[in-house]
Amino acid sequence: MHFFEFPEDARWNDDRDAVEFSVILRPYEGTVRIARRVFQGLLDQRPTPERCVEAFHLQRTRFEMIAERKLRRRQLTDTGDVEITGRDLREKTPPAGQGTLFLSARQTPCRNG
Repeated sequence: MHFFEFPEDARWNDDRDAVEFSVILRPYEGTVRIARRVFQGLLDQRPTPERCVEAFHLQRTRFEMIAERKLRRRQLTDTGDVEITGRDLREKTPPAGQGTLFLSARQTPCRNG
């Protein structure tokens, strides 16, 4: 089993206009980036750097789950980092251990038709 590590190092990057945080999956170490424009849909006010970092902390688990999903799918930038987009936020992420691979004997997949 692979274990992702997310150090407590979220920070604002002025050059990239984004919140960044680290992800470690030995031997891989990279940066996850969330651009300011992604936070526009999450905040009811102007997405200042401070508000973006605060919003990151409030939804940290969600962002970490998205980063894990993108790493598992090998959806990396040319530099080997992860960029979270608005589309990633809209994609449904099942709670841990509750994907379709874990249907119980009593559950059956829904079928239309």
